[in-house]
Amino acid sequence: MQVRRLLAVLAVGLWWIAGAGAAGFETRAALPAPELKASDLKGAPRTLADYRGKVVLLNFWATWCPPCQREMPSLERLRTKMAGRPLEIVAISSAETPDEVNAYLSKMKLGFPVLLDTDSSNTRRWKVFALPTTFVLDAEGRVRHVLTGPAEWDEGEALAVAESMLAESPAPAKQTK
Repeated sequence: MQVRRLLAVLAVGLWWIAGAGAAGFETRAALPAPELKASDLKGAPRTLADYRGKVVLLNFWATWCPPCQREMPSLERLRTKMAGRPLEIVAISSAETPDEVNAYLSKMKLGFPVLLDTDSSNTRRWKVFALPTTFVLDAEGRVRHVLTGPAEWDEGEALAVAESMLAESPAPAKQTK
């Protein structure tokens, strides 16, 4: 029953975003991110610690969400554009089964991790009220920016936010011989 209530709230949020458009990025104080406990499509557990040391775009989405579907190709283009840089894009499928996500991914090839939040516990913990919602975390795992609504991630303001976060990241330590 809670999943249905959550989906209803998400649908209202989606309706609001579709009518109003994304309001732009909200900058946040650099506070530690909420806990993330999810599994990948093979069932392996994942947490934010798996991505420590990288800027993370944590994108909450669903296969049934049209703005989410339109946004996914730009996230993939950003991943390709940023290859070799300390940026990780992580998609969290909210309240969907592995079969639903795999059916979508059979048509849309993505090179970044897709995690499952089948019980919506992460969606609630992160206070996601509309899809898509993306959290931009710094290399230390702190939430720095939030965007509610879709973006073209490989251009404009979204690309500028990703670039600015990468510019703030500490340079990788060089190994000495």
